[in-house]
Amino acid sequence: MAAAVHCLSSCFALPCKFRKLSLAASSSSACSSSSYSIHSNSATFNSLSFCTNLSDNVFSNGFIAMSTNQRPIRRSVVCEVASTKKADSAAKRARQAEKRRIYNKARKSEIKTRMKKVLEALDVLKKKADAQAEEVLPIEKLIAEAYSVIDKAVKVGTLHRNTGARRKSRLARRKKAIEIHHGWYKPAPVELNA
Repeated sequence: MAAAVHCLSSCFALPCKFRKLSLAASSSSACSSSSYSIHSNSATFNSLSFCTNLSDNVFSNGFIAMSTNQRPIRRSVVCEVASTKKADSAAKRARQAEKRRIYNKARKSEIKTRMKKVLEALDVLKKKADAQAEEVLPIEKLIAEAYSVIDKAVKVGTLHRNTGARRKSRLARRKKAIEIHHGWYKPAPVELNA
C-alpha cells in the first residue's frame, strides 16, 4: 500500500493543481471492506492524463482501489506541491550579493596589503639606530595611498566609516610613536587650567 501511495505521490508531483488528496474508505461492492480509495477534493480523475505510467482504465471509474494486507493505513494523506525554483527577484539578489562580495573582498585585501606595507616600513625605520627625519617622507607617501584606499572603501560602503577612521588612526599613531622614539617630534605639554 505504501509503495502504491509513493508511486501515486511521485505522479502527482508533476505540475498539477492538486492541493489535497485524501484516503477515504470505499463502500462499493466491487471492493473489499478493507480497501481504500484516493479521491480529489471534489474533482474526478477522468480528465487526468498527465502521467504516462498509468493506463487510462485506472481513472475510468473516478477512483483508484487499493487493498492493504499488513497494517491499517491513515485515513488522510495531504500532498502539497512546493516549488523548488527560486523566485526571479531572489535569484537576482543572489547574483548581486555574489558580485558585491567579490568586489568588497578585493577592496579589503588591498587595504590590508597597503596597511601591512606601511607598518613594515615603520618597523624597519624604528629598528634603525641612525635614522634621519627625511626617511619618513617615503613612508608618508605610503600612508597617503593607504588613506586614499580606505576612504574609497568607506565611500562605496565596503567598510563602515568608524572602521575606516580606526584604521587610519592606527597608521597615524604608529608613525607618531616612531617620530617620538627618534626624537623628531616632541608632543606639546598639556596645560591644566585650574
